[in-house]
Amino acid sequence: MKNSVKVHSALFVVALIYAANYSISKDVMPQYMGPFGLVLLRVVGATVFFGILSRLVAPQDRIQGRADQLRAVACGILGIGLNQLLFFSGLNLTSPINASLIQTIAPVVTVLASAVLLGERLTLPRLAGIALAGAGAASIILSKGPVAAGGQDGLLGNIYILLNATAFGVYLVLVMPLMRKYHPFTVLARIFLVGAFLAVPAGWQQVQQPDYASFPASIWAAIAYMVVCLTILAYLLNNWALKYASPALLGAYIYLQPALAVLIAVSLGKDVLTWDRAWQALLIFGGVFLVSRKPKPAVAAEAVPLEPVQD
Repeated sequence: MKNSVKVHSALFVVALIYAANYSISKDVMPQYMGPFGLVLLRVVGATVFFGILSRLVAPQDRIQGRADQLRAVACGILGIGLNQLLFFSGLNLTSPINASLIQTIAPVVTVLASAVLLGERLTLPRLAGIALAGAGAASIILSKGPVAAGGQDGLLGNIYILLNATAFGVYLVLVMPLMRKYHPFTVLARIFLVGAFLAVPAGWQQVQQPDYASFPASIWAAIAYMVVCLTILAYLLNNWALKYASPALLGAYIYLQPALAVLIAVSLGKDVLTWDRAWQALLIFGGVFLVSRKPKPAVAAEAVPLEPVQD
């Protein structure tokens, strides 16, 4: 019972951290710092942290073999570099609610990637779920609802978030064998290091431009939140919870994150919930629910567990 409470608490905190980020990031971008500058700070901070932690916790653990090395590079590019660059670029242009809803389709991409890369069977309910979630995401992407202030390109921002969810969905399939074979901190240290090779050149100019002396305390707090809570604490809690949580429980928390993101964004006046967005959310949630259902027993053992969406 105690362990169950701890697992639920960890997953809820992770969902809350990610949900709050949709609104908190908008306070920083683009007025104080560009999206790539934020990605640089996040990735470099996490690279140093997990690099030190992996040497303390699992000093003898090393990713070995050409196949695993290449897999780790692919995970770093998709799950860290492209994932975060696309996410913050998209969030900079679109609204918090749009971003949180579109990103929910990551589990759908995971199932598609599992079918292509692992030969997992696509059942009729899963195909229906893919179509339903795809229709909801397409409706949001093509809609002309509220977007970021300043007349920015909401359509382009929505597309970036879709590509972000796609990159992360494929990453989940690729990283699972590494997580089962090596210590999680060993894997995180390596993939963040690979991601840093994309984030540093992409964000170097933007991280030098701001007048840091003019930053109010609230902006420093927001940046600290994104580096410490969003990048480090969420990864630690998420990886711990994955050891004990069932795929069904993880699937349930997929729906909690956008719900919390909507509540936070609306309560802070960062965004507006419309009826169009409500039915678009229902389409995506319905699709993800169908996709997340396990196939019949023979295939279920091979299914890749779904993780809460990460940026």
